[in-house]
Amino acid sequence: MFLLFGTRTSEAVVNVVSFVCAYCNTMAEQHVVKRSTKVTLFFVPLFPISSSHVNVCANCGGHTGLTTAQVRHSLDWARARSAG
Repeated sequence: MFLLFGTRTSEAVVNVVSFVCAYCNTMAEQHVVKRSTKVTLFFVPLFPISSSHVNVCANCGGHTGLTTAQVRHSLDWARARSAG
């Protein structure tokens, strides 16, 4: 009997904001991305074992780690900009 298990990492864009990138010093879109790693059994994702957030520059592809508070702030900023 074979058991195929492993992990799979998926990414989902949470928000898109525009500001100056720390790597390329260009005003560009910054994608707030949630990375989630899940345990898989027979290639079916079962449960998450870790998650993190990163900021990805659309211009240069530079990655910066984000805290949960920073992600919440970016979502609040986007809501305020769309409402006003």
